[in-house]
Amino acid sequence: MPIRILPPILANQIAAGEVVERPSSVVKELVENSLDAGADRVEIDIDKGGAKLIRIRDNGCGVAKDELVLALSRHATSKVATLDDLEGINSLGFRGEALASISSVSRLTFTSRTAEQSEAWQAQAEGREMSVTIKPAAHPVGTTVEVVDLFFNTPARRKFMRSEKTEFAHIDELVRRIALSRFDATLILRHNGKVVRQYKAANTVPEQERRLAAVCGTPFMHHALAVESEHSDVRLWGWLAMPEGARPQNDLQYTYVNGRMMRDKLINHAIRQAYDELLPPDRFAAYVLYIELDPRQVDVNVHPAKHEVRFHQARLIHDFIFQALFTALRREGVNAAHQEEPLADTLVELPVSPQIEYPGQAPRTEWYGAEHSYRAPAQVREGGAARTSNYQPPEQPSREAMRGMGALLTTLPIATAAAIAPAHPAATVPQPKQGGCRALTLVEQAYLLIERDNQLALLSLVRAERVLLRSWLLDAWGQGLAAQPLLLPVSFKLPKNLIALVTEQERLLKRIGLELKSGGRDTMILTRVPALLRQTDLVRLLPELLQIIEGGSDSDAGQQAEVLCQWLVDQGISREKIYDFSTASRLLTELVADFNDQLADIRMVRPLSLATVLEEFAQSDCAEGV
Repeated sequence: MPIRILPPILANQIAAGEVVERPSSVVKELVENSLDAGADRVEIDIDKGGAKLIRIRDNGCGVAKDELVLALSRHATSKVATLDDLEGINSLGFRGEALASISSVSRLTFTSRTAEQSEAWQAQAEGREMSVTIKPAAHPVGTTVEVVDLFFNTPARRKFMRSEKTEFAHIDELVRRIALSRFDATLILRHNGKVVRQYKAANTVPEQERRLAAVCGTPFMHHALAVESEHSDVRLWGWLAMPEGARPQNDLQYTYVNGRMMRDKLINHAIRQAYDELLPPDRFAAYVLYIELDPRQVDVNVHPAKHEVRFHQARLIHDFIFQALFTALRREGVNAAHQEEPLADTLVELPVSPQIEYPGQAPRTEWYGAEHSYRAPAQVREGGAARTSNYQPPEQPSREAMRGMGALLTTLPIATAAAIAPAHPAATVPQPKQGGCRALTLVEQAYLLIERDNQLALLSLVRAERVLLRSWLLDAWGQGLAAQPLLLPVSFKLPKNLIALVTEQERLLKRIGLELKSGGRDTMILTRVPALLRQTDLVRLLPELLQIIEGGSDSDAGQQAEVLCQWLVDQGISREKIYDFSTASRLLTELVADFNDQLADIRMVRPLSLATVLEEFAQSDCAEGV
C-alpha cells in the first residue's frame, strides 16, 4: 500500500481515538474550553451516562458567527498563534482538535453569542460527513455545546463503553477535580434531569474550605493540614492529610500545575517520599496540592490527554515539593500533642435537614452535611416515633474567649448574678434548669460548666454522651442497628479463622449493622456499616471486633451485648470530640432525665470550689488596705 495523506474525516476519527476515550473525555475538553473562554458559571447536563447527551452551557465570551465553522475545524484555535505562545501556555486547551474530533463521532450542535452580537448563531455537524450548517438561534452571551449519540457511527467504540453508572461515575469524578481547580467558577452537574453536584463560586477561605469539604469529605477535613511554600518563582500551596488521615485507597490525590489537573509521576514521587515512613505500606496519602510557576518553565504538550507535564528544572521542582511537604508533616507531628485549634481555619455550615437527635449516628462535624448531600434517617427505632432536631450550629467563639468566659463565671457568685438580672433584663439569657442543674458555659469545647444544687461543677461531655449512647445501643440491640451502604466498599485481608468466624457469626454482624462478603481467598469486602462507625478506620477496627467476638463466643447473649455495645461506644465517640453549647445542653437534659444517679460519679461530674479564689480575693483586698 503506497504512502498517502489521510482524508480529513479519517484523520479526525483517528484523533478522536486519542481525545475522546469515553464520555468523561468529552466533558473535560468542553468544560476546559468554557473556562478558557472566561466563564464563571458552567452547567453540565448528562443523559444516560453521556452516551445519549452531553450538554455544556457557559457564560463565557462566546464565538463570533464568522468563526463558528472554523471552530469545528481541526487545528483551529484562538489560544496559540506562534511557537513562543506554545512555549508559555496559560490556557487549558491549545491544540484545536477537541471540537473536530468530537463532531466526527457524534451529532454536535454548537450555539454561541458574543457580547457584540445582537443574536446568537448555531452550527451543526454530524459524523463522517462533518458538513457544518449555520442558522440563527436564541441564546444569551456565552456558548452551549450539545453532543448527542456519542460513537453512533463507530459501533466498535460504542460497545467498549461501560454501564451508564460507571460512565457517569467517571464524569462525576472529573467534575470534582475541576471544582477543586477553579474555586472561582460555579459548576452544576445534572444527570437524567436531576442535580447531582452544585458547587457555588468560592472566593473566600471559608467558601473554599466548604467546597473542599464537599469534594473530599469529612475524614479529610478532620486531618487537613494547610501548607504553603514559595521558592524563587515556584509556589506550592494546598491541603494534605496528616498520616492519621491516610486512606486504604489512593482516591483522594489531587494535584494541579498552573490550574491544570495532573497525574504526574515526578510530583507523585516527591509526595510519597515526603510521607516516607509515616505511612504503612497498605495506606495512601490524601492531598489537594497546587503548584504555580512560570508557564515557560513547564511543557504541557507531552501527553495526549495532557495529564502529565515536563518541568524544565525537574530536579529542582521535585526537591522543592519534597522539602516543603516533609517539613510541614514533621513540624505538625511534633506539635500534634499540643494542638488546640482545629486544623481547618473555619467551620462550615450544615444545611438544614432532618436528623435524629441522639444517638443513632456517628458524631458529625459541621462539614458532614456537605459530603455527598447526606441525609440522616429520621426513624430511630422500628415502630417508634422519630425524634428530629432543627438545630444549626452557631458561630463558635474562640477557645481563649471560652476560657475567659469560664474563668469569669467562676468568680461571680450565682446569687449576685441573679440579683442584677432584673435591672438588666435584656443582657441576661437565663438557661432553663433541669432537675436542679443549669448549663452555664462550655469549657475547652469538651466540658460543660453547670450549676447543681447552688454549686458549680464540670461535666465531662464525652463521658455523658457515652453513657447515653450505651443505654440506647442496649435498648436497640434486640432489633439491631441500621446499616448504611459505603460509597466505596472496603476490602481487607483476614486469617482463615476470622474468615470462618464471619460466616459463622453473620447474624450477629448484621445485628451490629455490618455486612461483609467474600472477595476471594483471604479477602473480605465490607459493604455496609452502622452510622456510628462510618467515619472510623474500618480496616483496623474490623479485625479487632472479630477477635472480640471470637474471644467472647462462650459468653451468654447478655454479656456479649454488653461487651459489643461498649466497644461500639468507645469507637464511635472519640475522646477528642468537640461540642457546641446546644449539644452540650441537650446531653445534660437527657442525662438528668434518665441517669440522674450518674451525676454523683466523680469521673463524670467534678465539683468546683470557689473557696480558694475567694480567699485569694480576700488576701488581695487586705494587702491593698481595702
